Amino acid sequence: MTRFRRRRKTVIVSFAEHEADILANLLRNLVELLYDGLPPRATESSDPLAALLDSDGPTSPPEDVVLQRLLPDAYKQDDMASAEFRRFTERGLREGKVTDAKRVLSALEESGADEIALEPDEQLSWLRALNDLRLAIGTRLDIKDEDDYSTWEKLPDDDPRRLTYDLYDWLGYLQSALLHNMRH
Repeated sequence: MTRFRRRRKTVIVSFAEHEADILANLLRNLVELLYDGLPPRATESSDPLAALLDSDGPTSPPEDVVLQRLLPDAYKQDDMASAEFRRFTERGLREGKVTDAKRVLSALEESGADEIALEPDEQLSWLRALNDLRLAIGTRLDIKDEDDYSTWEKLPDDDPRRLTYDLYDWLGYLQSALLHNMRH
């Protein structure tokens, strides 16, 4: 069973082996989804300003509903402004999400089911990656509102969505427990 505890500013997390495996698989799927459909950079530049002002990103929202949730339009009422904003930011946002997911994945793979010590800068990566996973699964389940909780909790065990909802719920627990330990 997953356990969190705090030692000074470090949060210690431990997973049962199967939990670590499940989380690692979810993270691999997230990384694959974020890389899917991202065109390679038009040019590689050694100029830091040119790299910062990279403008070869996509201008239309992704087709996948999960990616739409993870990479939303900046301006709902202005398609042109959203397209321009996306062109300059989507690649960096995807890369940041991938970096967070890979950081968590690396910690899981290095530690197995042993304790993982999360320093403050790592804690935020974990929190963001868990949030992205939860958003992805919630979107696939079409969860729109916290009021849906009672509906999902009543699902029979043999409902094929039950396991996916249980993962969604577990990720919420991980987020909450990590956040609690970060603040105290």
